[in-house]
Amino acid sequence: MTEPRPTLADALARSVLVHDRDVLESAIDRVAAGINHDLADSATVFLTIMQGGLMFAGRLALQLEIACEFDYVHASRYRGKTSGGGLLWLARPHIPLHGRDVLLVDDILDEGHTLAGIRDWCGTQGARTVRIAVLCEKHHGRTVPGLKADYVGIEVPDKYVFGYGMDFHEQGRNLPGIYALQD
Repeated sequence: MTEPRPTLADALARSVLVHDRDVLESAIDRVAAGINHDLADSATVFLTIMQGGLMFAGRLALQLEIACEFDYVHASRYRGKTSGGGLLWLARPHIPLHGRDVLLVDDILDEGHTLAGIRDWCGTQGARTVRIAVLCEKHHGRTVPGLKADYVGIEVPDKYVFGYGMDFHEQGRNLPGIYALQD
């Protein structure tokens, strides 16, 4: 017998708001300013990491003043759960990366296994540089060694977080703030 799927309402009842929309949008503006400065002379491949990175990437893209080509990659370790497994590739970018500057855009840097796998894959495709922009980051000492985001919007607690692109059992990505489960 399958357990009932937890609901978003249940999760919200057990959560606290960590960052509201205004804080997130200010952080995104700050990230965009850094990218605009650093990549001003680059024709960058902007790779959204689906699905979590979608909200952040859309808002970030509107703030960029640099030349970009847009594509996406869809790889996941979570598949609707709250803990990760092995990396599953669902879609790879169609734009050739050889000799290009790549900007990976994702929702969160937690332990970083997904980001590291995608970053390393971009390197095997001949990317000249690979930079990482994340909306939020957890500081906890469990991050993949050698993985660091170049651009970080905000820090979140070392709890399960959801909203603004991040899900709770595939729900809540559209919440305008970030929430942390308290249990």
